[in-house]
Amino acid sequence: MSIKISSRFDAGAIDIVDATSAGAIDLNIRKDSHADITQWFYFRLQGAQGEPCTIRLLNAGQSAYPKGWEDYSAMASYDRIDWFRVPTSFDGQVLTIEHTPAMDSVYYAYFEPYSWERHLELLDRAQLAENVRMLDLGSTVDGHDLNLLVIGEPDAGKKKVWVIARQHPGETMAEWFVEGMLDALLDPAHPFGRQLLKEAVFYVVPNMNPDGSVRGNLRTNAAGANLNREWATPSMERSPEVFLVKQKMHETGVDMCLDVHGDEGLPYVFIAGSESLPDFTPEQAAAQKAFSDAFMVASPDFQDVHGYGETAYSEETLTMGSPHITHAFGCLSLTLELPFKDNANDPDPHVGWDGARSARLGAAVLQPVLQAVRALKK
Repeated sequence: MSIKISSRFDAGAIDIVDATSAGAIDLNIRKDSHADITQWFYFRLQGAQGEPCTIRLLNAGQSAYPKGWEDYSAMASYDRIDWFRVPTSFDGQVLTIEHTPAMDSVYYAYFEPYSWERHLELLDRAQLAENVRMLDLGSTVDGHDLNLLVIGEPDAGKKKVWVIARQHPGETMAEWFVEGMLDALLDPAHPFGRQLLKEAVFYVVPNMNPDGSVRGNLRTNAAGANLNREWATPSMERSPEVFLVKQKMHETGVDMCLDVHGDEGLPYVFIAGSESLPDFTPEQAAAQKAFSDAFMVASPDFQDVHGYGETAYSEETLTMGSPHITHAFGCLSLTLELPFKDNANDPDPHVGWDGARSARLGAAVLQPVLQAVRALKK
């Protein structure tokens, strides 16, 4: 049986250079559909059961984040349910995957995918819970639905907590995180979830970039827009996702916001705040630190030593979600970063950082969110 490489499925992305021999499969990482960004890959290999395969991604050195390949291992799966890491090396130019498939069909991906079908199932499951409404905010460039989950009954005394994920569609760990958070929040037996729904209303957008997700983009939507640089002046033509969410935020108000992402380079879970804003207050700094301290207690996977460090304010700052929301609403607004690689503080050689660990972190975040909500009432 001859080998075959394919990617014509949800989020699939690869360019074939030469796939005539299992021992010398040469591929290129495909660019985002309307932008000059290469990083996300997801493809299927058939016909190489029991054969040692050498898969070379020739243009990895010219990718958007070449440092992301250092100490990185690709993910593989036979059933797209159970994913594991496979031996991977990077010489500065070429990313090489060495693997002997145990089955006739195997999938390889940059990170564990989160499919559009699973996204719809998450929304449907959530809306069946008590006090949950699923709202349609509008349509994307490609015509996908942009949905918002409203969890809890809004009233004057409740704080408004917004959680958005996957502005960058290839950062699938962000939606895995939201799935874990929602399952805990909607579990009637979960103590933090029960308390939070007495004191807050959640507004959750599990996938801010449906078009990029289905197209297999890392960072952009169907118009080639990096949504996390669109918050100052979004438009329905170029960035309807941000335009619609921002419009709804101004309708509801925001007391706290988490914008969930993945970081290609750093093997840690960390937050980036809004301290570069000229109007950032000592009270906001204290709230940010309190959230960080509480999160470290709630989950050992979270840490505050490694991160982006201090960044200077620039014209670009207010184009990004978290600082823009802090500036617009005066609230605690944080970018939460999860790793593509592994958590260096607690590595797992078999799966690295994966969807399940992201989901468990999502459940753990309820504790620091509850403390932050209660601090707002003082």
